[in-house]
Formats: sequence, C-alpha cells, structure tokens
Amino acid sequence: MKPTTLPVYYYLDHFVEMLHFVEKTYGEILTDEHRSFTARFRGLTKDAQCLLIRMVNRRGAIFNRALFKYPEITDLEAAACDLIACGQARGLRAEDYTAFVLCLPKTALVDGARAAGFGRDVRTSWSKPALADFFVAAIPFDLAARHCGAGGFIALDNTRPIEFLLYLYFGKTADDLKNFALRDLGVLRTNRETSFSARFADADEAHACFHYSQVLDRIEVRSAEIFERAAAAILDGPPRTTEYAADLAARAACQVGQFFEKQGDKDLAERLYRFGGSADCRERLVRLLYAKGDKAAENLLRDMIDDAESDDEHLFATDFYARKFGGRRTGLCTELLRSGRTIVVDDTHRGNPEAGVAGVLRRQGGQVYFAENTLWHTLFGLLFWDELFESGQLHSGFDWVPHCLRDRTFHRRFASQIDGKLAEVRSGNALPIVLRTVGARWGRPNGIFAWDHVQMGALRALLEGAGADGLAEILQAMCDDFRGMRDGFPDLMHVRDGKVSFVEVKAEGDAIRRNQLTRLRQLENAGIPAEIGRVDYRFDPEQDYVVVDIETTGAWSTGDRITEIGAVKVRNHQVVDEWHSLVNPQRPIPAKIVVLTGITNQMVRDAPAFHEVADSFMAFMADGIFVAHNVNFDYGFLSYEYERLERRFHFPKLCTCVGMRRRYPGHKSYGLGKLCAIYDIELEDHHRALCDARAAARLLNLINKKRDDGISAEAVQAA
Repeated sequence: MKPTTLPVYYYLDHFVEMLHFVEKTYGEILTDEHRSFTARFRGLTKDAQCLLIRMVNRRGAIFNRALFKYPEITDLEAAACDLIACGQARGLRAEDYTAFVLCLPKTALVDGARAAGFGRDVRTSWSKPALADFFVAAIPFDLAARHCGAGGFIALDNTRPIEFLLYLYFGKTADDLKNFALRDLGVLRTNRETSFSARFADADEAHACFHYSQVLDRIEVRSAEIFERAAAAILDGPPRTTEYAADLAARAACQVGQFFEKQGDKDLAERLYRFGGSADCRERLVRLLYAKGDKAAENLLRDMIDDAESDDEHLFATDFYARKFGGRRTGLCTELLRSGRTIVVDDTHRGNPEAGVAGVLRRQGGQVYFAENTLWHTLFGLLFWDELFESGQLHSGFDWVPHCLRDRTFHRRFASQIDGKLAEVRSGNALPIVLRTVGARWGRPNGIFAWDHVQMGALRALLEGAGADGLAEILQAMCDDFRGMRDGFPDLMHVRDGKVSFVEVKAEGDAIRRNQLTRLRQLENAGIPAEIGRVDYRFDPEQDYVVVDIETTGAWSTGDRITEIGAVKVRNHQVVDEWHSLVNPQRPIPAKIVVLTGITNQMVRDAPAFHEVADSFMAFMADGIFVAHNVNFDYGFLSYEYERLERRFHFPKLCTCVGMRRRYPGHKSYGLGKLCAIYDIELEDHHRALCDARAAARLLNLINKKRDDGISAEAVQAA
C-alpha cells in the first residue's frame, strides 16, 4: 500500500484550525498573553509561521539551523530572523549549554575543545556524555559557543502560550501537533462521533489544570532538580477551584512527596501531602507521621474513619488503626486471604488459575463467566450510554473517556437521568435499556468498554440474578466515582440456581490488593455474595483431559492444513467420550503424506472444511486440558485454524512426550510408536488421528498415575 503523504502546508493548516477553535470556544479564558501571541503569529510571514510550527513539532528546544530542510519554507534564514525579531526564537544562552553540547557530534566536541585550548584535557576515547560533562564543568559557555558553532543554532522562546492553547485543544499536555499527523497517517484512531466543545468551566479551572498537568508531565523525567522545581510549583501553584484541578494537584503532590520521602526530606514530603489532601496523600501522611512517632497519626486516622473520602480510604484507615493502635496482628487483606475457600484445581492450570476454578465450578453445576472489571465497565457503559456519549462530554475527536468521569462530575451533571435509570435497575427493568443500546450503538468505539468483550449472557445473568437493590448500589458508586471504582472487581461470576455470586481467585503466592478487598466488601454489603477462592494445585481426577491427534498436509502450521482430527476425553483415568472427523484441507495432499497417513485426496474430497467442524470440536473441548504427543504441533495447527476464523483458541496444555520423559526416564526414544511398543499399548493404525489419540490417552493415564501417587505420598509425609 502506498504510504500517505501529508500536504505541504499540513501543519500550518492544522495549527490555524487549532487557533480558530480555541479562540471561538475559550475566548473568555484566554489572557492578554495568549491574544498577543495569536496576533503576533498572524503578523508573521508564511515562512516564519511554518518554521515556528516545525520547531514546535521537533524534539527539544534548540536546533541547528543548517539541518532545517522543509519544502513549504522558501527562505529559512529570513524566517528564522523574523522569529527572533518577534520574540518567538532567540540565539543560545548559558542556560542552553548542556542541551547545546548534547546536540553536537562527538567529533565536533573534540575539535571544539582543542580549538578552545583544552586539547590536552580531553580524550577521543571518551563517550559523548563524558565529553558533554567536561565541557559544562571546565569550559566557559562563551568560549565553547565561539569554537563549536553556536551561532548556527536557534532556540524556541516564550512557548508557554502555545502549550496552553494546545492543552485547551487536546485536553492534555502536548507540546506539538503530532496527534494530527498520527491521526491522518492512520496511526492514531480518533473519535468521529464528537463535536468540539469547551471542557473547562472558567479561566481559573483551565489555568490551574494546565499548571498541575505540566508538573505531572515534567516529573516523568525523574531528576532531583526537576522534583525540586515541581515541589515549588505545587506549593506556590494557582488555587484549585474545581475537583478536577484539585485531583491533578493532589496526584502531583503525592508523587513528588513520595520522592522527597525516599530522599529523607520528610518535612517537605509532609507539606506536599498536606497540600494535596487526597485520600492517597492522607494515607502517605499517616504512614510518614507514624514512622516519625508523631501522635498526630492516630488523630488523622480517626478523622479518616469518621469522614472517609471513599470505601477504599475507610478500609485503609480502619485496618491501619486496628494494627497500629488496636492490637490486631494481621491486616484485613491477609485475614481475608486466609479465610478464603480452598478449591482444588489440576496443576496443569498453573499460570491460569481462573480457568481452572471456572472449570471446577462448572462441573459442580453452575455457569461461570470471566468478569473482573470488564463486565462492570460494560454494564455501566451500556446503561448510561446516552449520558456518557450523547451529551457533549467528549470535547474533541481525540477524546474517548467522557470528561465528567475524569473530573467526577458525572452524577452531579446527570442526577435526574441517573436516578431514573437506577430506579429501573431496582425494579428489574434495566435489561431493555441495555438491549436498546446494544441494538442502536453496537460497534461504536468508546473509552469505557470494548464491544468484542461484551458478554450478553453474563449481562443478562447479572441483571436477573444479582439482588436489584444491591446492583443499583454498586452502579451508584460507579456513577459517583468511576475512576475510583474502575478496577478491583472479582475475577469470576458464578451463577447457580439463578443466583449470582463472585469469586476472586488467588493462587499460591498471590496477595489481596486493597482495592480488591474493597470491592469484595462493597459487593457483600450490597447483598451480592463474593468470596476468595484459594487455589490448591494438585492432580484432579475429575478434570477432563482431551487427548488430541491431528493429521496434516505437512509440518508448517501457517501454510499446511489439517486433514483429520481425533480426540479422546479422559476423566478419572477412564475414556468417557470420543470425537473424530476427516477435514477437507482445501488443497492437495502431497504423495509422501498419503503414504505416511493413508489419507487420500478422495477420502477428504467430501469431508467438511475446518470451519464446519470448529463449533463441534470447541464444544467437545469444553473446560478440558489439551493433551497431545508433542503437543505444540497439534495445538499450533488448531490455534492457527481458529485464528483464521477470528476466534480464540486457548487451553492449558499437557505433552505426553514430555510427561513420559519426566515420569518414565531412561528410554532411547520417546516417539509414540516406540513408547506404545515398550508399554504394550495397542497402535494398529499409526498416523491415523483417532488411533494415535487413543494410544496417547493410555500414555496420559501412565503419567497421571505417577502424578496422583506423588501427591498422595506428599500428603502422607505432611501428615
């Protein structure tokens, strides 16, 4: 495909578009500084306008003028002079020294040092960073500038107005127009369902949010100097007139405070935490005060318990108070984990314990859905779609998450609509609202959930099987603080006899995070059963093993195709079911493969293609463990076939070849035919799928007997 070529004046046109939008939408917010910039910009020549925008789009703030080569600019030198004359650019100054020397090639630094009279002090073997450090430490800036060609460089100046205008447009800190290019080159997807509108209520909010967003952006470069500047910018920052501005300031204060706490400057960290005032800041402050032995920690904890900002904060405060001042030895998370129900899961599920627990619960007669956060996000997004996505809360095409969720004003803005829909939830009439949204909006991209993760069966079961009042209570909490409720929900939803419960799965070595404990408590308090399921890995005789063998047109999984599938289901060491089908590979079978397998083109001519048997085979697999001799060969072919159908094929795997090597060592060969001969296993029609699967099932039983015996021996020793 021919690459997209951007028009010559692409960046200029979009910059002008951005200026027009900001002036129209935020006219009352703009200050004299911003109006002065826009007037100054429009007074520049077209070449100077284009050069300014190109410099804004480049990395860094200083540039070698000799490297400027832009097709839309006819006279680069004149454009540069115009920018210097109007104050948007300047020559280099001492403050640019480090950036300047880092822009130069190593050879230029060596030659410059020699020309400046420092040739004996430098070594050509030094790295460029070492040379740069030497320059800054030993050679005066004016001397280095004269001998290293600083006159050929230019620096951006007075860019804060541009950065603020871009912030108003994009809703986040941005110092260039690359988002436009990424969009039009097809790299960045934008939201075409939005209309541009103001995201800030007034000038105070806009300037405060911009200020603290810049602090958050800058501290991503973790250096002591930047954090020192950030601390001053936070403590002397503008008033936080809205919750969104306060939230940005608190996030910055918490991150910078933690830096200084680790550096040992506890007093500055305490000031930052007190300034931030958020739940996270209060938690850090309590921990800091307690570590100092300050009795104020106890009083602060009591205040947090009495007036917690959220359930999560209340949980932290009550837990910390009980452990530090109430004599309790273990934390709530540890206690909950220890009290969890033990669920025996076959150890083949190591790495995916949720799937193992789901299989166990299904065998006990329930329906199980993988829920975690996705199920709740989907329900929330579908139920409140109109308020979130049809009411002007997406302020530009670059927005995906409604601003009212970011600044926690969702419930305040849409109180009557939300209350009405929650009343429908309480009365058991929410499902029609969800179905109408699905029917009318299916596939519309959004920042809350992905359509390919929508499980209508799970949503229906949740709405019908969870207590209506409790469900409304959880949704109410999400409306009040979606950001605070966006994660921590349990892994599985279990439906049995029409009743819904949730299970958070924890394997050995896993810990309970506080947000998970909070969600479990919220669900329980809302009358929706939720528990911890502690996984005990061992051989589970009730686990289904599906022993599979395939025949193919060759060995290349992404090029060759399947000609036959045979599968045997084993439970408690017994074969309980079989599945078999020839498959039309939709290409000729090579002669050597015909000789090997005995499967001819005539035999598969009228056989079903893979897509015709895909559902049947997947149903046969169910919650089984995929077993094969040299398992990656068979699994690879089948997973690729499902990938061609845009379907997921994901099961735990067990290899009988590897298992026999481990459990029955010492044989010269572990090929299927050799092992069948050694262990007197029938193999009448080798290289036919069902025959080989039956033989591999016998090997599986040998392996599982050893696994079972090993676990029994461990149990005896433990007793």
